[in-house]
Amino acid sequence: MVSIKFLALLIPVLPLVGFLLVALNVKRLSHSVASFIACGSVLLSFIAAVMLFAKLLSLPEDARTIYVHAFKWINAGDFHSTMGFLIDPLSSVFLLIITGVGFLIHVYSIGYMHDDAGFNRFFSYLNLFVFFMLLLVMGTNYLVMFIGWEGVGLCSYLLIGFWFKNQSYNDAANKAFIMNRIGDLGLLLGIFLIFINFGSLNYADMIILGPQASTETITWITVLLFIGAMGKSAQIPLYTWLPDAMAGPTPVSALIHAATMVTAGIYMVARNNVLYTLSPIAMNLVMIVGLATALFAATIALKQNDIKKVLAYSTVSQLGLMFLALGLGAFTGGIFHMATHAFFKALLFLGAGSVIHALSGEQDMRSMGGLRKYLPVTFATFLIGVLAISGIPPFAGFFSKDEILASAFAHNPVVWGVALLASLLTVFYMFRLLYLTFFGDVRASQHVMSHIHESPKSITVPLICLAVLSVVGGFIGVPEVLGGSHWLREYLAPVFAQSVEIVKMRGEEHHHLTHATEYALMGTVIALTVVIIVIAYMRYVRKKHVPVADAQLAGPAKVLSNKYYIDELYNAIIVKPLYWLSNVFDVFVERMGIDFIVNVFGSSVPEGGKITRLTQSGSIGYYIFLMVIGIVLIVTYTLIS
Repeated sequence: MVSIKFLALLIPVLPLVGFLLVALNVKRLSHSVASFIACGSVLLSFIAAVMLFAKLLSLPEDARTIYVHAFKWINAGDFHSTMGFLIDPLSSVFLLIITGVGFLIHVYSIGYMHDDAGFNRFFSYLNLFVFFMLLLVMGTNYLVMFIGWEGVGLCSYLLIGFWFKNQSYNDAANKAFIMNRIGDLGLLLGIFLIFINFGSLNYADMIILGPQASTETITWITVLLFIGAMGKSAQIPLYTWLPDAMAGPTPVSALIHAATMVTAGIYMVARNNVLYTLSPIAMNLVMIVGLATALFAATIALKQNDIKKVLAYSTVSQLGLMFLALGLGAFTGGIFHMATHAFFKALLFLGAGSVIHALSGEQDMRSMGGLRKYLPVTFATFLIGVLAISGIPPFAGFFSKDEILASAFAHNPVVWGVALLASLLTVFYMFRLLYLTFFGDVRASQHVMSHIHESPKSITVPLICLAVLSVVGGFIGVPEVLGGSHWLREYLAPVFAQSVEIVKMRGEEHHHLTHATEYALMGTVIALTVVIIVIAYMRYVRKKHVPVADAQLAGPAKVLSNKYYIDELYNAIIVKPLYWLSNVFDVFVERMGIDFIVNVFGSSVPEGGKITRLTQSGSIGYYIFLMVIGIVLIVTYTLIS
């Protein structure tokens, strides 16, 4: 029998080996061999993850947390750290999503990137991305997590700027990298504070030592860690990099938004659930930021016309809902929505990529329309993704989003109202996207339509697989009110058990809604969702409304189209002052200070040489005279001293 330790070591090593094989032979391998190695390594990793998951299920509930020691890593004075992996229900869920969805994105990329000159380089980056994300979620301590954390940041930079000959793509990659560094500074300071206060960076020690620390210390630690999550998972105010990340190839967008990078912050907060539960201030901060981001990003998506930008702001909004759940203490709800979101958001991005592929690179929805009869498989799967993200039963998003809304209502009806508004806006802009793309009159040029065809099987098969997951994925968390047992909650219970006990000890046990209340909430949400769908249908199908050109917008529509001018605001209050300050330092510190001093010393050497060379006259009498003067001075100094 294959041991859990062997499987744990195998899961991250396989994508790393795939990366090395492709990267070191990038110019020698054919496209078919490179894609076979890259896809095969992730597939084998997924199979290992499934086997590991099955082994965990076979163990008793209290034995499902396993620490796997790989090797000794750092020994510096009193500080010791090992490279090891934590295998438990939480990490196993992430392993299945990363490798499973990641594999489908790899297969999709074969067709999407078929004619790209950097095909092999692209697949090497994908494998490296998967490796670092696996390292992030499997690490047994903060240092291993941090390596994965920074690794996915590096890979996002490489993949967003993959087409580096386009300077705007390079700018987008730089923006993502720099903005994530801002958040990562907070994460790093949080890790430093953990070591200073606890003398350890192991997750296991935090579970024991955390409750013994003061609330103030825990608050500082959790807030700093959350700043890192705000950057990596694109929350206010560090969210503006994510929409610009659409500069990368569409499979990259799917990988970042669905299976890897942006879910890192969700994982980090969930992994540290005990610390966050110990700090009500930090929990409220997570809740408020998540709620504000969910609504804010949803309003922006209403007036975006780039199909990928709509989905990008949708991701920001959905991540906000996940953080809302975590901030409410509904950790399972946040992870549940993360899982279902991985299915339908990967499906939506890859479906958008199929449309873009069919339209020869066109991304503006105003130049689409009427595509459902030309792209039947893409349309059918995309429709399923839209229904899932909109929360239509029985699709996956209904169950996970309903759980978050129920938790919000139990906490505060106002919070529920804001979250509901964000959800309804999601329904509107997603059906707006669907109708503008697949319904109405064909608006693409005749030249484009003459070449349009359904995508190859390497693209449509992953779409079908993700569509199936978007239909059935929600059944892992069917609530009791609908006759289910919420399997996911039971499976994750050991991970969050201590947090539940802490809440009970404080006398703040979460309020449980009656079945009648839950039915009423579900009915209200479903009814309003149907109303929004009908409104969108009347506007974009019946009336055939097509958004006007950006130059013709005015008022609130223009503000939303320009994303509240947040990028311009950051440019005005941060970027330009920093450039001005750098110019000041360049003139007064660099040129008039450092350069001046260096140049003075540099020029004094040849000038001094010109003067001292005059003492070398070649006259013996002159040299004897100087020698006598020297002897006199030495004797005089000796007598005086």
